[in-house]
Amino acid sequence: MLRRSLQLALGRDVLGRGLGTHRGGSTLDWNGKMSEIKKKIQSVLPGGAWTQLHDTSYLPPEHSDVVIVGGGVMGLSVAYWLKRLERPRGAIRVLVVERDHTYSQASTVLSVGGIRQQFSVPENIQLSLFSIDFLRNINEYLAVVDDPPLDIQFNPLGYLLLASEKGAAVLESNVRVQRQEGAKVCLMSPEQLRNKFPWINPEGVALASYGFVSSSSHAETPSGEEVTLKRVHEVHVKIDHSLEYQPVECAIVINAAGAWSGQIAELAGVGKGPPGTLQGTKLPVEPRKRYVYLWNCPQGPGLETPFVIDASGAYFRREGLGNNYLGGCSPTEEEEPDPENLEVDHEFFQDKVWPPLAQRVPAFESLKVRSAWAGYYDYNTFDQNGVVGPHPLVVNMYFATGFSGHGLQQAPAVGRAVAEMVLHGNFQTINLSPFLFNRFHLGEKVHEHNII
Repeated sequence: MLRRSLQLALGRDVLGRGLGTHRGGSTLDWNGKMSEIKKKIQSVLPGGAWTQLHDTSYLPPEHSDVVIVGGGVMGLSVAYWLKRLERPRGAIRVLVVERDHTYSQASTVLSVGGIRQQFSVPENIQLSLFSIDFLRNINEYLAVVDDPPLDIQFNPLGYLLLASEKGAAVLESNVRVQRQEGAKVCLMSPEQLRNKFPWINPEGVALASYGFVSSSSHAETPSGEEVTLKRVHEVHVKIDHSLEYQPVECAIVINAAGAWSGQIAELAGVGKGPPGTLQGTKLPVEPRKRYVYLWNCPQGPGLETPFVIDASGAYFRREGLGNNYLGGCSPTEEEEPDPENLEVDHEFFQDKVWPPLAQRVPAFESLKVRSAWAGYYDYNTFDQNGVVGPHPLVVNMYFATGFSGHGLQQAPAVGRAVAEMVLHGNFQTINLSPFLFNRFHLGEKVHEHNII
């Protein structure tokens, strides 16, 4: 067996920046909610089996059955489902490692926030449907006796995807798949679009999709490659404001480090072998910076506005009652901003976001930008879809990462899937085999047409 330890850190000197970012339609106000959700999760877990790092006066345990690297919504979801599904209760010790206790740079709170069903891959649709049900009924899972109900401000206003003539056939095909999986989605002609949403200019729109929310040993690879299996025996956790690392022996490591999960995987030896081999296959997840802009427009669309995604790629949703809106647009590969910091490019809004939105919603001609921020995607450069489940060679490392912008909305389902794999050795609720790590070595991409 090859012994290897992970050097992980809490604080600025580990990997340098925050976790990844997401955006998405039926909206969730995650800003300011993470600490409340963490408290709720902790309170429903039995017998103090959950261990969370809070401050420098508290040292991590010397032993933990499962160490989860990343305490954002994905890591917390895995922790929740591990404790909920374990038998007997209290049998598994779980340690969640998170370096940014304020969540000031975490993708969970820097996202636009949304839940949509309009994917083209069945597994992505199933993940969202499960997560929608979880979030709609969140107090059935996280309610605490004598505490007020948890309010995540779930607003089921749906998504509206607009397609030009060029994209209409793909949109129509995707809707057929979505309906087969149980998603409630309807197709709309330009005339129907104008009648339902009179604030939209349907020029250039051929078809729209409106989705609404309701309820040391050796093995051989297939190619004959001889490989060496590895195991992580301990995680070294660096405490805030300290130069010391605390080793934590563990049986399983969950890599839910978002935009930095590729670097965490490298610490475990993932991708360190010869190029073209399974041992040399890296986790292709890296940070990508995305901008979110908030603007005010007194004459803008009303309270029933869905999350709108224009054919140009620009998107927006209404935020609250004060005629405010959140939106943005993904840059092209050539326009990708430097992820070394979270500075905002305001000219990007003027040049790339505002023009198509003003063309689509004429009222936006008079909008005024009030604020803006940037966050990170855990961007999967291979196929922009999630990586879920075990690594084939580092036999006790599991992944919950790489969702490239739709991790927040799928986290409840992904957390359960990873917990099932850890506890039972297979996916039980949703078969996520297409999202396993092996596809990177085999070159088998998951082709999703609805990446935003």
